[in-house]
Amino acid sequence: MASTFSTVFLKPARTSSDGSRGLARCGPFVRRLRRGTTTRVQAGAAPREVLDARQRSKLDGSADTQFYGTPRLVHHLDANFRAQLTALYDTKIADGAEVLDLCSSWVSHLPPGRRYSRVVGHGMNAAELAKNERLTEFVVRDLNREPSGWAFADESFDAVLCCASIQYLQQPEAVFAEIQRMLKPGGVAIISFSNRMFYQKAIAAWRDNSDYGRCTLVKSYFAAAGGFGPAEVIKQVQVQPSSNPLAQAQLWAERLFGGGNTDPFFAVVANKL
Repeated sequence: MASTFSTVFLKPARTSSDGSRGLARCGPFVRRLRRGTTTRVQAGAAPREVLDARQRSKLDGSADTQFYGTPRLVHHLDANFRAQLTALYDTKIADGAEVLDLCSSWVSHLPPGRRYSRVVGHGMNAAELAKNERLTEFVVRDLNREPSGWAFADESFDAVLCCASIQYLQQPEAVFAEIQRMLKPGGVAIISFSNRMFYQKAIAAWRDNSDYGRCTLVKSYFAAAGGFGPAEVIKQVQVQPSSNPLAQAQLWAERLFGGGNTDPFFAVVANKL
Protein backbone atom coordinates (compact mmCIF):
# COMPACT_ATOMS: atom_id res chain seq x y z
CA MET A 1 0.00 0.00 0.00
CA ALA A 2 1.30 3.45 -0.86
CA SER A 3 2.37 5.60 2.03
CA THR A 4 0.65 8.88 2.74
CA PHE A 5 1.97 12.39 3.04
CA SER A 6 3.20 12.11 6.62
CA THR A 7 5.38 15.19 6.66
CA VAL A 8 4.46 18.76 5.89
CA PHE A 9 7.02 21.55 5.86
CA LEU A 10 5.50 24.61 7.50
CA LYS A 11 7.05 27.88 6.40
CA PRO A 12 7.67 30.24 9.32
CA ALA A 13 5.81 33.52 9.55
CA ARG A 14 7.53 36.84 9.99
CA THR A 15 6.38 40.05 11.58
CA SER A 16 6.15 42.92 9.12
CA SER A 17 6.63 46.59 9.85
CA ASP A 18 2.90 47.02 10.56
CA GLY A 19 2.94 44.20 13.11
CA SER A 20 1.06 41.70 10.94
CA ARG A 21 2.25 38.18 10.31
CA GLY A 22 3.29 37.05 6.86
CA LEU A 23 5.44 34.49 5.10
CA ALA A 24 9.16 34.50 5.58
CA ARG A 25 10.93 35.43 2.36
CA CYS A 26 13.39 32.56 2.59
CA GLY A 27 15.66 30.85 5.03
CA PRO A 28 15.10 27.88 7.33
CA PHE A 29 11.78 26.12 7.50
CA VAL A 30 10.27 23.96 10.21
CA ARG A 31 9.71 20.26 9.74
CA ARG A 32 6.65 19.03 11.60
CA LEU A 33 4.51 15.94 11.50
CA ARG A 34 0.99 16.59 10.37
CA ARG A 35 -1.40 14.69 12.64
CA GLY A 36 -5.08 13.94 12.53
CA THR A 37 -5.57 14.66 8.85
CA THR A 38 -4.53 11.40 7.22
CA THR A 39 -7.16 9.95 4.90
CA ARG A 40 -6.71 7.18 2.39
CA VAL A 41 -8.58 6.64 -0.82
CA GLN A 42 -11.76 4.78 0.02
CA ALA A 43 -11.94 1.15 -1.01
CA GLY A 44 -13.91 0.64 -4.20
CA ALA A 45 -13.59 0.74 -7.92
CA ALA A 46 -10.30 2.09 -9.23
CA PRO A 47 -10.49 5.04 -11.65
CA ARG A 48 -10.99 4.09 -15.28
CA GLU A 49 -7.67 3.74 -17.10
CA VAL A 50 -7.02 6.08 -20.02
CA LEU A 51 -3.45 5.09 -20.90
CA ASP A 52 -1.84 1.77 -21.74
CA ALA A 53 1.62 0.72 -20.60
CA ARG A 54 3.39 2.06 -23.69
CA GLN A 55 1.73 5.46 -23.38
CA ARG A 56 2.95 5.79 -19.78
CA SER A 57 6.58 5.10 -20.73
CA LYS A 58 9.40 7.66 -20.68
CA LEU A 59 12.61 7.81 -22.67
CA ASP A 60 14.53 8.38 -19.45
CA GLY A 61 13.49 5.69 -17.01
CA SER A 62 15.80 6.81 -14.21
CA ALA A 63 14.34 7.82 -10.86
CA ASP A 64 12.50 11.13 -10.94
CA THR A 65 13.94 11.96 -7.54
CA GLN A 66 17.37 11.98 -9.16
CA PHE A 67 16.29 14.11 -12.13
CA TYR A 68 14.64 16.74 -9.91
CA GLY A 69 17.24 16.58 -7.17
CA THR A 70 18.98 19.80 -8.23
CA PRO A 71 16.99 23.03 -7.73
CA ARG A 72 16.01 24.84 -10.93
CA LEU A 73 15.26 28.42 -9.91
CA VAL A 74 14.32 29.53 -13.41
CA HIS A 75 11.11 30.19 -15.33
CA HIS A 76 10.17 27.35 -17.65
CA LEU A 77 7.59 29.43 -19.56
CA ASP A 78 7.78 32.92 -21.00
CA ALA A 79 6.39 36.12 -19.50
CA ASN A 80 3.35 36.14 -21.80
CA PHE A 81 2.30 32.65 -20.69
CA ARG A 82 2.86 33.48 -17.03
CA ALA A 83 0.81 36.68 -17.29
CA GLN A 84 -2.10 34.77 -18.83
CA LEU A 85 -1.93 32.10 -16.14
CA THR A 86 -1.95 34.68 -13.36
CA ALA A 87 -4.94 36.41 -14.99
CA LEU A 88 -6.78 33.09 -15.21
CA TYR A 89 -6.12 32.33 -11.55
CA ASP A 90 -7.39 35.80 -10.69
CA THR A 91 -10.76 35.05 -12.28
CA LYS A 92 -11.13 31.47 -11.03
CA ILE A 93 -9.87 31.54 -7.43
CA ALA A 94 -11.58 33.73 -4.83
CA ASP A 95 -9.99 35.54 -1.90
CA GLY A 96 -9.73 33.34 1.17
CA ALA A 97 -9.60 30.11 -0.83
CA GLU A 98 -7.66 27.03 0.22
CA VAL A 99 -5.36 26.14 -2.67
CA LEU A 100 -3.26 23.09 -3.54
CA ASP A 101 -0.50 23.74 -6.09
CA LEU A 102 0.57 20.37 -7.50
CA CYS A 103 4.00 19.89 -9.06
CA SER A 104 4.92 23.35 -7.84
CA SER A 105 8.28 25.06 -7.68
CA TRP A 106 9.75 28.34 -6.44
CA VAL A 107 6.84 30.30 -7.98
CA SER A 108 3.09 29.58 -8.15
CA HIS A 109 1.97 32.39 -10.51
CA LEU A 110 -0.87 33.35 -8.18
CA PRO A 111 -2.05 36.98 -8.50
CA PRO A 112 -0.27 39.21 -5.98
CA GLY A 113 -3.46 41.09 -5.13
CA ARG A 114 -5.25 37.99 -3.86
CA ARG A 115 -4.98 36.65 -0.34
CA TYR A 116 -5.70 33.00 0.35
CA SER A 117 -6.30 31.29 3.68
CA ARG A 118 -3.94 28.44 2.78
CA VAL A 119 -1.66 27.59 -0.13
CA VAL A 120 -0.15 24.12 -0.02
CA GLY A 121 2.63 23.36 -2.45
CA HIS A 122 3.57 19.92 -3.68
CA GLY A 123 6.75 19.21 -5.59
CA MET A 124 9.89 17.13 -5.99
CA ASN A 125 12.48 19.56 -4.64
CA ALA A 126 12.27 20.96 -1.12
CA ALA A 127 14.75 23.78 -1.83
CA GLU A 128 12.58 25.11 -4.67
CA LEU A 129 9.41 24.91 -2.60
CA ALA A 130 11.05 26.65 0.36
CA LYS A 131 11.74 29.66 -1.89
CA ASN A 132 8.08 29.98 -2.90
CA GLU A 133 6.72 32.98 -0.99
CA ARG A 134 3.08 32.14 -1.67
CA LEU A 135 3.14 28.77 0.09
CA THR A 136 2.04 28.38 3.69
CA GLU A 137 3.26 24.77 3.72
CA PHE A 138 4.57 22.19 1.30
CA VAL A 139 5.08 18.48 0.79
CA VAL A 140 7.58 16.50 -1.28
CA ARG A 141 6.31 13.36 -2.98
CA ASP A 142 6.93 11.40 -6.17
CA LEU A 143 3.48 11.04 -7.71
CA ASN A 144 4.72 8.51 -10.24
CA ARG A 145 5.64 6.15 -7.41
CA GLU A 146 2.84 7.11 -4.99
CA PRO A 147 -0.09 8.59 -6.94
CA SER A 148 -2.76 7.73 -4.35
CA GLY A 149 -3.31 7.88 -0.62
CA TRP A 150 -2.54 11.55 0.04
CA ALA A 151 -2.91 12.79 3.62
CA PHE A 152 -5.35 15.58 2.85
CA ALA A 153 -8.94 15.33 4.00
CA ASP A 154 -11.85 14.92 1.64
CA GLU A 155 -13.23 18.23 0.32
CA SER A 156 -10.43 20.30 1.83
CA PHE A 157 -9.46 22.58 -1.10
CA ASP A 158 -11.27 25.19 -3.16
CA ALA A 159 -8.77 24.97 -6.02
CA VAL A 160 -6.17 22.50 -7.25
CA LEU A 161 -3.58 23.76 -9.73
CA CYS A 162 -1.00 22.04 -11.90
CA CYS A 163 1.21 24.12 -14.18
CA ALA A 164 3.51 22.72 -16.88
CA SER A 165 3.80 19.29 -15.27
CA ILE A 166 0.85 17.18 -16.37
CA GLN A 167 3.03 15.75 -19.14
CA TYR A 168 5.21 13.91 -16.62
CA LEU A 169 2.50 12.00 -14.72
CA GLN A 170 2.55 8.27 -15.44
CA GLN A 171 -0.53 7.55 -13.31
CA PRO A 172 -2.75 10.54 -14.15
CA GLU A 173 -5.99 8.63 -13.54
CA ALA A 174 -5.10 8.01 -9.90
CA VAL A 175 -3.88 11.59 -9.44
CA PHE A 176 -7.11 13.04 -10.85
CA ALA A 177 -9.14 10.75 -8.60
CA GLU A 178 -7.31 12.29 -5.65
CA ILE A 179 -7.91 15.80 -7.00
CA GLN A 180 -11.63 15.03 -7.23
CA ARG A 181 -11.67 13.66 -3.70
CA MET A 182 -9.88 16.65 -2.16
CA LEU A 183 -11.84 19.38 -3.93
CA LYS A 184 -14.85 20.91 -2.24
CA PRO A 185 -18.12 20.77 -4.20
CA GLY A 186 -17.89 23.52 -6.80
CA GLY A 187 -14.10 23.65 -6.42
CA VAL A 188 -11.99 24.20 -9.50
CA ALA A 189 -9.08 22.27 -11.00
CA ILE A 190 -6.84 24.17 -13.43
CA ILE A 191 -4.34 22.21 -15.52
CA SER A 192 -2.12 24.51 -17.60
CA PHE A 193 0.64 23.72 -20.10
CA SER A 194 2.39 24.84 -23.25
CA ASN A 195 4.41 22.92 -25.84
CA ARG A 196 7.60 22.89 -23.77
CA MET A 197 8.72 19.86 -21.82
CA PHE A 198 11.68 17.87 -20.60
CA TYR A 199 11.29 15.55 -23.57
CA GLN A 200 13.05 12.59 -22.01
CA LYS A 201 10.78 12.74 -18.94
CA ALA A 202 7.43 13.31 -20.68
CA ILE A 203 5.23 10.25 -21.15
CA ALA A 204 4.81 8.83 -24.66
CA ALA A 205 1.13 9.80 -24.81
CA TRP A 206 2.21 13.43 -24.47
CA ARG A 207 5.34 13.35 -26.62
CA ASP A 208 3.53 11.72 -29.54
CA ASN A 209 0.51 14.04 -29.46
CA SER A 210 -0.54 17.37 -30.97
CA ASP A 211 -1.62 20.39 -28.96
CA TYR A 212 -5.24 19.47 -29.66
CA GLY A 213 -4.59 15.87 -28.66
CA ARG A 214 -2.99 16.95 -25.39
CA CYS A 215 -6.00 19.06 -24.47
CA THR A 216 -8.25 16.11 -25.27
CA LEU A 217 -6.03 13.85 -23.17
CA VAL A 218 -6.35 16.08 -20.10
CA LYS A 219 -10.12 16.21 -20.58
CA SER A 220 -10.12 12.41 -20.60
CA TYR A 221 -8.34 12.40 -17.23
CA PHE A 222 -11.16 14.48 -15.74
CA ALA A 223 -13.74 12.16 -17.29
CA ALA A 224 -11.97 9.08 -15.92
CA ALA A 225 -12.00 10.50 -12.38
CA GLY A 226 -15.72 11.25 -12.54
CA GLY A 227 -17.54 13.82 -10.45
CA PHE A 228 -16.52 16.81 -12.58
CA GLY A 229 -18.60 19.03 -14.80
CA PRO A 230 -17.64 19.52 -18.45
CA ALA A 231 -13.97 20.40 -18.84
CA GLU A 232 -13.27 23.68 -20.66
CA VAL A 233 -10.20 24.30 -22.82
CA ILE A 234 -8.87 27.86 -22.61
CA LYS A 235 -6.33 28.97 -25.21
CA GLN A 236 -6.09 32.68 -24.50
CA VAL A 237 -6.66 34.90 -21.48
CA GLN A 238 -7.01 38.66 -21.72
CA VAL A 239 -4.17 40.34 -19.85
CA GLN A 240 -4.05 43.96 -18.79
CA PRO A 241 -0.76 45.64 -19.80
CA SER A 242 1.65 45.70 -16.92
CA SER A 243 2.63 49.04 -15.42
CA ASN A 244 5.88 47.51 -14.18
CA PRO A 245 8.74 48.74 -16.44
CA LEU A 246 10.82 45.64 -15.67
CA ALA A 247 7.96 43.31 -16.67
CA GLN A 248 7.39 45.30 -19.85
CA ALA A 249 11.08 45.12 -20.76
CA GLN A 250 11.18 41.38 -20.10
CA LEU A 251 8.16 40.75 -22.32
CA TRP A 252 9.62 42.91 -25.09
CA ALA A 253 13.00 41.15 -24.91
CA GLU A 254 11.44 37.67 -24.99
CA ARG A 255 9.42 38.55 -28.08
CA LEU A 256 12.41 40.14 -29.77
CA PHE A 257 14.83 37.28 -29.21
CA GLY A 258 12.11 34.70 -29.79
CA GLY A 259 11.44 35.98 -33.29
CA GLY A 260 8.10 37.43 -32.23
CA ASN A 261 6.82 34.05 -31.04
CA THR A 262 5.46 33.33 -27.58
CA ASP A 263 4.76 30.09 -25.75
CA PRO A 264 1.26 28.89 -26.69
CA PHE A 265 -1.15 28.88 -23.75
CA PHE A 266 -3.46 26.02 -22.86
CA ALA A 267 -5.49 25.43 -19.73
CA VAL A 268 -8.07 22.72 -19.12
CA VAL A 269 -10.46 23.77 -16.37
CA ALA A 270 -13.18 21.76 -14.63
CA ASN A 271 -15.31 22.19 -11.52
CA LYS A 272 -16.25 19.45 -9.11
CA LEU A 273 -19.98 18.74 -9.11
